[in-house]
Amino acid sequence: MQEEKETTKEVGVNPTEAGPLTTVSNPEPEETSDQLQGIKNQILEILSELPAIISGFFGQYQKPIVTLGLILGLIVTLKVMLAVIESLNEIPLLAPTFELIGIVYSGWFIYRYLLRASNRQELSVELQAWKEQLFGEKSSDK
Repeated sequence: MQEEKETTKEVGVNPTEAGPLTTVSNPEPEETSDQLQGIKNQILEILSELPAIISGFFGQYQKPIVTLGLILGLIVTLKVMLAVIESLNEIPLLAPTFELIGIVYSGWFIYRYLLRASNRQELSVELQAWKEQLFGEKSSDK
């Protein structure tokens, strides 16, 4: 068997001798200042044109934006209403009370407007008047 020779090398450090150091070249302060000024000018130019860009976009797409806003508002309103109704149904005796009120009102409506032909005619006239107020035209002219 051969003996393996371990070789060690010693590295000496002499703190009194100064060796070559790598220097990092820093850009001139004027170059950095000019670059920052150019970036600042570009940002200010974009910000100054931003109101014109937004108003042009809104002017071009006004109807779809308003429609989208109304739809989103309607969705939020419906979710809030459903949450309120659901929380009201959690209160004991309140849900059955509302059901009883709905049944009584439905019974009254049937008795008042739907049982006799004269009352149905009166209901039809009231609905026509309501349509005229809502749409601003006579619905019989269609």
